[in-house]
Amino acid sequence: MKTVCFTGHREIAEGEAASLRDALDREIERLILEGADVFRAGGALGFDTMAAASVLIMKNKYPNVRLDLILPCETQTSGWHPESVKLYEEIKKRADNVSYVSTSYFRGVMQKRNRALVDGADVCVAFLRGGAQGGTGYTVSYAQKKGVRVINLWEKLSPNTSLE
Repeated sequence: MKTVCFTGHREIAEGEAASLRDALDREIERLILEGADVFRAGGALGFDTMAAASVLIMKNKYPNVRLDLILPCETQTSGWHPESVKLYEEIKKRADNVSYVSTSYFRGVMQKRNRALVDGADVCVAFLRGGAQGGTGYTVSYAQKKGVRVINLWEKLSPNTSLE
């Protein structure tokens, strides 16, 4: 088995969504053809949702692929817009495995979820805008420290950038 995790920004500009989705689809399919069969997403809005939806579509073509959701807590969607909650619940229903790092929210639960996504992964597919901080920056840094190969799709959309 080869395991891939996802991390990325919650906010995706309208102008970059279509090209990001195309790059994400191509990268997921390339990884599947290289032997990846387990994909982990953290259930957040934005890139996590886009990645999970893409994996679910790929499962139609590659039925051996599985989507594992590693979620921070059962109240993750508290305060979300009802349409976003509906999509989240649909993805949860279609996932092959759903686990929570905690039953309730606490300071640091998102970082704990992010580490759980990376631990045991072979590849981390990220959407990290150059030099960005926050959860995505933390997760990419953690993956690099753990020796996990990082593929930053932002760099594919903006070829004159790098993580350094």
